[in-house]
Formats: sequence, C-alpha cells, structure tokens
Amino acid sequence: MRILLYFLLILLVGCSSGQNKKTHERVDLDSVPVYTNPLLSRGGDPWAVFHNGIYYYTQSMSDRITLWATDDITRLAEASQKDVWVPQNSSNAFHLWGPEIHYINNKWYIYCCADDGNIDNRQIYVLENESADPMKGEFVMKGRISTDEDNNWAIHASTFEHGGKRYLIWCGWQKRRVYQENQCIYIAEMENPWTLASDRILISEPEYEWECQWISIDGNKTAYPIRVNEAPQFFYSLKKDKLLIYYSASGNWTPYYCVGLLTADTDSDLLNPASWKKAPEPVFKQAPENHVYGPGSICFIPSPDGKEWYMLYHARKSLYDMLVLDSRTPRMQKIEWDKEGIPVLGIPQKEGFPLRKPSGTPERK
Repeated sequence: MRILLYFLLILLVGCSSGQNKKTHERVDLDSVPVYTNPLLSRGGDPWAVFHNGIYYYTQSMSDRITLWATDDITRLAEASQKDVWVPQNSSNAFHLWGPEIHYINNKWYIYCCADDGNIDNRQIYVLENESADPMKGEFVMKGRISTDEDNNWAIHASTFEHGGKRYLIWCGWQKRRVYQENQCIYIAEMENPWTLASDRILISEPEYEWECQWISIDGNKTAYPIRVNEAPQFFYSLKKDKLLIYYSASGNWTPYYCVGLLTADTDSDLLNPASWKKAPEPVFKQAPENHVYGPGSICFIPSPDGKEWYMLYHARKSLYDMLVLDSRTPRMQKIEWDKEGIPVLGIPQKEGFPLRKPSGTPERK
C-alpha cells in the first residue's frame, strides 16, 4: 500500500510539475551543441576542477583514485584517464570515497577518505603532486589529517580559501557510533594543506525530517538508524557577499537523499557556529516525474569561457537499486541565480534530455 501511494504521488507531481517547477527548455538538436546525462555509465561522488583550459575529474572508485582530463566535461566517456594512486598500505586501502583534487600553492593535492576494511575506521588522507600537470608526476601520501583527539570517523573532505585563510570542511561523527549514527558537518582552519590549525567546529547536524531519512521506499534500511549530513561543498554567492556550503542529507541508499544549504556573511567568523544559517528545506531533491532519485554530492564548475556555472552531482534512475552503489551515475546541469545572487539549482533533468553544452566548449567535427 505504501508503494502504491508513492506512485500515485509521482503521477500527481508529474502532472503539476510544468506549472510549479522551473525546467530546462528542450534544445533544438540541429541548432546548438548539446549533451545528455548521465556523463558516465556509473560513478558516485563526482568532482572536478577547471585549470588552464582543462577539467580534471575524479569520482569514488573504492580501491584506487582515478583522474580524467578533458577540455569538454560533457565528453567524459572519451576523456583520457589515469590511475594516479593505488594504496599500498592496508590501513588505507579500502573504500576510497569522495576524492577531490585541488591546486594549492602551485602543487596538486587530492583529498580522500579510506579505511582498513572496517568502514567505522574511515579517515581523511591527503596526497601531493608537485608536477604542473596532475596527469604527470607522482602523487605521494602526505598523511592522514587528524580531525580530533579521539580520531573520530571522518570522510568527504573539501578545502577552500577565504580572507587569507584556508579551511577544511568535512563529514564526521561527534562520537563513535554504538546504536545510532549521526553524520555532521565540521569546519576547521588549516595550517597547511595537510594539517589543521584549529579544533573542529560543528556547523551542521541532522535535525529536519528531510535530513534524517534512512529507510528506503521498499523497506530497505541499514542495521541501525543513520542520520546524514555529508559531502560539504563551498561556493560563493554571485555578489560574493555570502559564503555557501552545500551538503547532502539523508541516506544515499534512499530516494530522499538531497542537498541542503548553509550560508554565512563573508565578514563573519567562520569558526563560530552561529555564523552559519541552515535553509529549512532542501535546495535540490529527487524528481520522480523525471525518474531521478537521490541526487546529491554536488560540486560547481565554470564553463570554459567563465560565463556560466554548472553543477556536477550523482543520482539514480530507479527506486529499486538504492542499495547498489554502482547504480549511481554522474550528471551535470547549468545553474541560475536568484535576485539575491544565490544559486538556483532547479530540478534534476531526466536521462537523455538534451541540454545545451557549456558556453565556450571547444567544437568537435
């Protein structure tokens, strides 16, 4: 009965979506270059950076870190790729999830989480490459980032610079799980790209119903309640007067996995929890009318000419493969801006829907 009611709701939403939600207009295939989602046949936690005309892309690969390089992010399937790090130490050889690559002080750094085979022992690790081209040279292990004195579980690290200071944001446990798990968002100032300079500060924990879903529509669930705030991602407002941290909420094995938003004024103390305000509703969520479920783990990339911004994310197309991590696929779509300069993420578009390529993408014959 619950499943029947859910699909009736899908029909109602589908009938009204054209009136209530902004969607992309269908692109004329004969007039402009287009792409369709997904960008690859599989892949979760997509992340990319644009540097000197090239997009460097990575995603969760479990037992290695792979890097893609392309001048056309919509053609990832044809991009050159390379395994840039394969762990040799059993302490960090498993569950290499959520890697990110950053260019800091003329060096390349990759942040990722890993464990010894027991996911309760996941920690954040940093790799460094001195080559100007991250597809060349060698990524070497700088070490584990100690996020707190109790070495609590920590994943999904990201870093950004603001006001002359560098910060790390990540997902972690307040304390080791016993019968229930709460995944929270933390921030700390950094001494260098692999060392924290301050204590961790809690800036978000699951509190709203949409952040606390852990039972899927078909009854699938984890062995214990897991309430999730994870995959934090920094971005500026268009006017640069607000700092934004997007994060994913609820279990990614459910269709309710979605994206929340924290905001702070640019002149505020980022290590003061009171500086961060949480949006009471998700800013990006499932679109049953488009057969897209559990969208999240977002990051932002510019078009090649810098005139537009796009969002990378992963999602699924079926309600019945939510516990299969390999069913996630990387997707991309353009963002807009509201009158306050805050991104409007819209709704996730259906697979195969033609979308206009980013402005300035090199033409292919």
